[in-house]
Amino acid sequence: MIKVSICDDDKKVIEEIKQCIEFYEGIKYEIFTYESGEELLNSFKKVDVIFLDIDMTGINGIETAKKIREFDKEVKIIYVTSYTDYLNLAFSVHAFGYLNKPVNKEEIHKQIKEVLRYSKEKKKEKLEFLTLEGVVRLFPEDIFYFEYINRKVMLETSDKKYILKAKITKIAEDMKKYGFVMPHKSFTVNLFHVKCIKGYDIFMTNDSIVPLSQKKSSEFRNEFNKFLEEHIFN
Repeated sequence: MIKVSICDDDKKVIEEIKQCIEFYEGIKYEIFTYESGEELLNSFKKVDVIFLDIDMTGINGIETAKKIREFDKEVKIIYVTSYTDYLNLAFSVHAFGYLNKPVNKEEIHKQIKEVLRYSKEKKKEKLEFLTLEGVVRLFPEDIFYFEYINRKVMLETSDKKYILKAKITKIAEDMKKYGFVMPHKSFTVNLFHVKCIKGYDIFMTNDSIVPLSQKKSSEFRNEFNKFLEEHIFN
């Protein structure tokens, strides 16, 4: 069972998305529909994914998503819009996906497949780290970055920091397969939590800023663009 919310101020679009979802075979769905950001927020239900229009009357999709992120950081938000100008804003609230109107069944099914794959991986993949407090077990997606500071490695999550008994180079190597890349000799960051890159600053989704060294700039930008192509635009 997967729970889905669809929010768009055009009833026709809502019905099109709903029908596309219902054509995806092998999975049972519970679908909720809303015609405004206000209605979605006022009647918010815990779901796995939200198909969210950006350009709505009243509160738009970007502002709606920002409010959702205040109390639900796990739901996958897939933007549906006619305006590509909103792309950078969509990343500011960490969009899981991005669809252009008119919607089509193939693209929606790609997004559903990605949601299911991601959810399955997250359930089975938990990593162990030896910290000064003992062993902790974390999902890779819950880690923002690792930082080498004061001869120690600090692990940053949304609610806590841990000091590890490890070397940053070894951690960087071990975490490559989970989408972590070194932008600087003292950091390895989770590309899933990179909001944007400006100059030699990497802005993370937890509002922290990680430095990007000139030496690693080209390689890191290429890896980030590749990540976006694989996880956002496909």
